[in-house]
Amino acid sequence: MYFAASSTPARRKLAAFVAASLGLTLATAFSSAYAVPTPDVLPATQHASVQDESIRPFAPVHVPQVAIDDLRRRIAATQWPEKETVADSSQGVQLETMQKLARYWATDYDWRKAEAALNALPQFVTTIDGVDIHFIHVRSKNPNALPLIINHGWPGSVLEQVKLIGPLTDPVAYGGKADDSFDVVIPSMPGYGFSGKPTTTGWGPEHMARAWAELMRRLGYQHYVAQGGDWGAFVVDQMGLQAPPGLLGIHTNMPATVPADIDEALRIGAPAPAGMSADEKRAYGQLAQTFKQVDYARLMGSRPQTLYGIDDSPVGLAAWLLDHNDANAQPAAAVAAALNRNASATGELTRDEVLDNITLYWLTNTGVSASRLYWEYKGGFFNAKGVKVPVAVSVFPGEQYQAPRSWTEKAYPHLIYYHQAEKGGHFAAWEQPTIFAQELRAAFRSLR
Repeated sequence: MYFAASSTPARRKLAAFVAASLGLTLATAFSSAYAVPTPDVLPATQHASVQDESIRPFAPVHVPQVAIDDLRRRIAATQWPEKETVADSSQGVQLETMQKLARYWATDYDWRKAEAALNALPQFVTTIDGVDIHFIHVRSKNPNALPLIINHGWPGSVLEQVKLIGPLTDPVAYGGKADDSFDVVIPSMPGYGFSGKPTTTGWGPEHMARAWAELMRRLGYQHYVAQGGDWGAFVVDQMGLQAPPGLLGIHTNMPATVPADIDEALRIGAPAPAGMSADEKRAYGQLAQTFKQVDYARLMGSRPQTLYGIDDSPVGLAAWLLDHNDANAQPAAAVAAALNRNASATGELTRDEVLDNITLYWLTNTGVSASRLYWEYKGGFFNAKGVKVPVAVSVFPGEQYQAPRSWTEKAYPHLIYYHQAEKGGHFAAWEQPTIFAQELRAAFRSLR
């Protein structure tokens, strides 16, 4: 990882854009004299007063070419380490993988395509508890559409869910029925993407759950449903626990189902308890393996501020976002596979989509701010939380563990849907958007 201390003009940071009265203006205000190394060229938004509940348009994204040139120059200037001393990825993302990706990123990758895709969507910003929340909001043409708020996770962004918007808001055009239409709201979590970066502690999943309920209230929705995977699953579980007025139910593709005694056995590294079914034994083994490969989470959970390198080196950031300490197993198998996929007719994840997400982190300078979510959260991960609202669960074969139905029914006593999908992994909406959209249609059908 290259830590540059130079303050020459070529190393200097672009200044933040000027925020306009009706939202974020990503325009022309920058200066080569601002001598901080990392180009935070897409800062959060204007800071409206805490009491302001207005919904403000989010101006089109346009990164100055000088910022793209600076990114490419930094990639080219990477100080590479030597090759790993093993034949696999057990020491981390392999040198050959990173150098191949870096060559493409610095030469042929086109951020402007991601910009155009984002700018084609209706985007807004509102201030909740002093933090500006950016969100995509696409209404269906069907007046009876069910409002749905979708929460991304780490190392993701709203870009994970954009492929869902068409199939959910206009299901007829994608082989579905008009009765399955959704209005879709996709917020950027605080510290991620175009949302503001909290300057104080307290923005964990519990706070986000309250913020999303407030966002849906401001949008005028009297009834709605919520969906989440990865950190989004934690947020929607918290929404379920808080049960705000208007929340009809939640859908999760990373359910928290582990019974208390099983969770304790996992915590202490004990063998699988006796009397478990085959599905439960499989889940126990998967969870035991998962807890051995979360070094990245432990570091962000304890020392997120120490990760200065990911805000200064594009290659360092990319490697950090790609590495889940899983030796090409889950949860990042689909991401690793995507690095060798240039296009997909069926919506599977591609190299450009992976780089779109990484580049968004770079341009918004949110590597460290996004990591703080791990520090904020002090609760359990896969243990049952006691959610009583209606819950729908989709189990994907490539998830970190396949939640058994037996555990799921106990964890979510008002279970309205449980289905094992045919394909997809931890980033299912990103990896298999068609299947994921079908899951959401079926999951919430009984709540319409």
